[in-house]
Amino acid sequence: MTSRTITVACSPDADDLFMMRAFFLGRVDTGDLVFQVNTHDTHGLNALASGDGPDVCAISTAWYPQIAARYQLLPHGGSMGEGYGPVVIAREPMTVEALAGRKVAVPGTTTTAYQVLRRIAPIDPVIIPITPYERIFDALRAGEVDAGLVIHEGRLTYERQGFHKVVDLGEWWAQDAGGLPLPLGANAIRRDLGPELIERVSRLLAAGIRDALDDRAAAIDWLIERGSALKTPAEVDRYLQMYANERTYDYGEAGRDGIARLLNLLGYRDPVDFAP
Repeated sequence: MTSRTITVACSPDADDLFMMRAFFLGRVDTGDLVFQVNTHDTHGLNALASGDGPDVCAISTAWYPQIAARYQLLPHGGSMGEGYGPVVIAREPMTVEALAGRKVAVPGTTTTAYQVLRRIAPIDPVIIPITPYERIFDALRAGEVDAGLVIHEGRLTYERQGFHKVVDLGEWWAQDAGGLPLPLGANAIRRDLGPELIERVSRLLAAGIRDALDDRAAAIDWLIERGSALKTPAEVDRYLQMYANERTYDYGEAGRDGIARLLNLLGYRDPVDFAP
């Protein structure tokens, strides 16, 4: 039987690896399809999808309008904040209003987190790569920036690093969007795979997420063994509760509405095109 490789790019963060664990370990029968998974940071993933990108690519949801001609959104595999999300932190207590004009470290201007933050405060963004995630903490301590926007694991560890929350973007979004979840990241699939293969790949990816959710304790151990930025089962468990959960498996009506609202806010007027 001739095999076909499906290239997948995701972040090295716990939620993305959790979703892809089944393909690293061969826990899903993919038939003649071979899933080849590589990792890149969030800004790098958006850049990949903007070119001749992989068959499946994790992206910042806010970046989707830039790649919609080549990619469809999958109906699963994303990360959403339900009243929580990326956090702006500072060395000392600071008001949101005080962010205006300040240098704020951000993981990239293509990220959903930055696109939401710039609607809260007119900041002066300073791009600091998310990997390693401690880099933003170092920049704050060194006085290179006045505040920092932490996403992924960093939003769970900043307090023990001695920093203060200025604003949680997910809290702001929930109030502004009537309680809809904040769609931070999503998985997109190339349109040129064709309807039949798109549906098949989508079904297999959903099966991989289901496998991780159903084998959660073992998946947490696997993440820690790989060297997760989160060091204890309790930390990984908390993170996955936030960003790799049943909403990840199926966005549901509220999740899809949250995506549509975000893209509309960014000026995308076409109906959101979800793959099967």
